[in-house]
Amino acid sequence: MRVLVTGVMGFAGSHLAEALLAQGNHHVIGLVRRVEWPDSCRHLAAQVELHQCDLGARERLEQIVRAVQPERIYHLAGYPHVGRSFQEADAAWQGNLTATRNLYDAVASWGGRPRILFVGSGLVYGDSVDSDGCTENDLLRPENPYAASKAAADLVSYQYTRYPGLDIVRVRPFNHIGPRQAPQFAVSSFARQLTAIKRGQQPPILQAGNLQPKRDLTDVRDVVTAYMLVLERGRTGEAYNVGSGVSYSIQEVLERLIALSGVAVEVRQTANLLRAADAANIRANAGKLRSEMGWSPRFSLDQTLIDILAFWRERS
Repeated sequence: MRVLVTGVMGFAGSHLAEALLAQGNHHVIGLVRRVEWPDSCRHLAAQVELHQCDLGARERLEQIVRAVQPERIYHLAGYPHVGRSFQEADAAWQGNLTATRNLYDAVASWGGRPRILFVGSGLVYGDSVDSDGCTENDLLRPENPYAASKAAADLVSYQYTRYPGLDIVRVRPFNHIGPRQAPQFAVSSFARQLTAIKRGQQPPILQAGNLQPKRDLTDVRDVVTAYMLVLERGRTGEAYNVGSGVSYSIQEVLERLIALSGVAVEVRQTANLLRAADAANIRANAGKLRSEMGWSPRFSLDQTLIDILAFWRERS
């Protein structure tokens, strides 16, 4: 099975590549902007075929799709920075909407019919107004340029199933965390700082942003399992939420990390880590995914946090 993964060197992309390769019947092909693997993913270098391409380069993208002729496509690449999207709105729209349209146009021009998974975001819903969490039928109320551009790409993904008739299924993952996540994301940043403090590499002061928002946090390894199930069994044109169904305040997550790390710290809120707008509570209702795919998370929050701390200890 020839499987094309955009964003294969990213956080979720590298975990997805590992999961696909573990099945033993996939030839994994990655679309990347640069061809050098990060140190944390270098073990994948000999197993993943890479093609260098910016998804904004339409002709180059079409050439690669025609040459590779993928049977399945996981579209994970995109602009990733929620907070920075307020200052970089054009980059968010280019990286999330335009890049997605370019990929679909390349597939349509080639004429093949691969099964495609579009990876959107649970942030398209905005705050969770229902106590049971956001469902796929809720209105989309994006609160920042990142979420708005993801919502637009989500809608265009549905449109391309109608015309020109591509076989696309959509997922809307909520916050996912785990080993290898970049330190500009809160949980990974906390773990890295706690590791440095424990080693005496920085004073016992932890820098944090807003700790009040509540987020639905799922281990990235559970998330990519959901992606594979949805691509295999999901209904064309449908959207599926991916999340645990439980939301935690960032304060609670930080307190758990501090307890697991065994260090005493002073937490200081830093102005440059605050966002212009931050939804108070984001929580998934993944009942559709659970009932249709039989998916449920394997990793507890504490186990994920233990693994994140272990990752930073190994890299320090």
